Amino acid sequence: MKSTTVRRMTLSVAAVSVLSGAAACGPLGSSGGSGGSGKDDGASGGRAAHARPVAALRSAERSTHRADSARVESVTTMGSMMSMKADGAMGWGDGLVGNLTITYTGGWVADSMRGLGATSMEARYLPDAYYAKMGEKFAQQAGGKHWIRYGYADLADFGGSSGAFLRDQMRNTTPNQAVKLLLASGDVEKVGTEKVRGTNTTHYAGTVDVADLAAGNSGLDAGQLAGLKRQLTQAGVTTETVHIWVDDRDLLVKKVEKGQMSVGEYTQTAYYSDYGVRVSAGRPPAGDTEDFTTLLRQQGGTGTTS
Repeated sequence: MKSTTVRRMTLSVAAVSVLSGAAACGPLGSSGGSGGSGKDDGASGGRAAHARPVAALRSAERSTHRADSARVESVTTMGSMMSMKADGAMGWGDGLVGNLTITYTGGWVADSMRGLGATSMEARYLPDAYYAKMGEKFAQQAGGKHWIRYGYADLADFGGSSGAFLRDQMRNTTPNQAVKLLLASGDVEKVGTEKVRGTNTTHYAGTVDVADLAAGNSGLDAGQLAGLKRQLTQAGVTTETVHIWVDDRDLLVKKVEKGQMSVGEYTQTAYYSDYGVRVSAGRPPAGDTEDFTTLLRQQGGTGTTS
């Protein structure tokens, strides 16, 4: 394996693991309210109709945040870069913790992984770092070690603005990202009631314009809102559509996000279940783990991006 392949895959795994974790996560939030629905006539009725979905989403945000953990399944496509599936359990009560199995199904990342003799990867998330387990061919080029450690602080120091984006995604996330985006967009509507995998849900949708995000009903302070805008801007996102489905317990059951990134069109669908499930993630054996900064230096990469 060429050193350029090692560098490319080391950095790609960073992005893949963060995006998979972000499927389960989003900005912290905590505002309450009661559910509502429907349409009304006249100006005051229109305001009331808008307020009811907002109140329902604020309640969903609070309930989901307090649940602390859930099982998650997601499917993500990002232009020609990759398409992937992720399955596992994530906790967010005291920093992000969890385990995901990530399977590559398309794009050049999948092609590169197939060249390494593997099309899936185990990812472990801990409050200060996450770990990615690679295949045997990769280990042969990495001193025999199978696990790569990505420290969140190192991502920002080593990867420039792109690294800072990945770090912030992991440090400031819970499953409420889609809810926060809708509330900050000011464009929220109730679509109707639907069954999702046998569960009764209410479907909400809206269009997010990053330039027009405002604190409003989102519960975000000025600093949090600026951070959300920065994360989206660094990912190359300008607008996206967001759909979420909330059950009778005010818990997020499904979300769909679609938009444009710098790598092309992206879509992500995630399902959530078993809220409150016990989640634990242990650090891999130190003797079988290499830090990503060490790998990049050994392969002659600076890691700096903009």
